[in-house]
Amino acid sequence: MQPLHDTTFQALSHLMHEAIGVHFTAAKKPLVASRLGPRIQKLGLGGYEDYLALISRGPGEGGSGGEFQMAVDLLTTNETYFFREPAHFTLIEQEIARTRPLSLSVWSAASSFGDEAYSCAMLLTDLQQRGQLGSDWKILGTDISDRVLRSAVEAVYPADRLRNVGPERMRRHCLRGSGEADGLVQMRPALRERVRFGQLNLCLPIEDIGPFDIVLLRNVLIYFDAPTKAAVVDRVLTQLRPGGLFFIGTAEGRVACSTPLQPVAPGAFRKPAKGA
Repeated sequence: MQPLHDTTFQALSHLMHEAIGVHFTAAKKPLVASRLGPRIQKLGLGGYEDYLALISRGPGEGGSGGEFQMAVDLLTTNETYFFREPAHFTLIEQEIARTRPLSLSVWSAASSFGDEAYSCAMLLTDLQQRGQLGSDWKILGTDISDRVLRSAVEAVYPADRLRNVGPERMRRHCLRGSGEADGLVQMRPALRERVRFGQLNLCLPIEDIGPFDIVLLRNVLIYFDAPTKAAVVDRVLTQLRPGGLFFIGTAEGRVACSTPLQPVAPGAFRKPAKGA
C-alpha cells in the first residue's frame, strides 16, 4: 500500500477537525497511518486516498456514515483505566463528605470505555453506604465513539485496568471471570444500573442534559486546538450547576475559556455560585 501522502493527511485532518474538533498535527501523521492502514487493507481499497474519498462522501453519494464512524473510532485514542488521577476522586470524596448532599448528578463527558464513570459509581455507592450521600444520585457517560459506548454498557474489562481498585472495593463491585473469561472483570449489575451512556459530539451544541453537580472532561482537550478547547469547555460548563466541580486532566493546564472558574487543585475547578 502506498504511504500516507502529506496532502491526503492534511485532508483527513481537516475532515476530522470539521466533524469532531480533533486536531492532528504533523507529528500525528504516523499514528493516523498506523490506525487507518489495517482498515484500508481489510476493505480492499487501493490506499489512503480511496479511504478519504469513501468517508468524505455522503450517503446520497455512495458514502457510508458507518465507515466515517469507524474512522472516528480508530483515530480517537481511548487509553484509560479505573481511578485515573486518584487525587480527583479524593477531592470528590472530600466534597461530598463535607456537604452530605441528598442527591447528586455526575457527567463523565468523555467517558471512553466507561472506566471513569464506573469509578465514580463505585465511589458514590461507598459514600452512600457510609451515610454521606443520599440515594438519589446518577451518572451519565458520553462519548463520540459508538464502539466504546457499546463496550461501556457491557462493562467488561481486563483486570489490569482496575489496578487502582483495592481488593475490598473490587469484591463489593466486581465479578471476576473464570475459564475463558479468566483475567476479565465485569461490573456488578447494581453498579451498571447506576450509570447510563449516550453518544455526544462535544463540538456541537449540547441539549439540556444537565444540570450536573460534577463534570469530568479529562484527557480529551489535548486533541483539540486552542479555539476548539475554549469552545468545548464553555459549551460543557453550561451544564454544570453554579458551585459545581469541573475536572480536566492535570497535564492539560488551565483552559482559556469565557466561563469564570475558580481553581481548586491541579485539574480541578469550581464554577462560582451565583452572586459570588
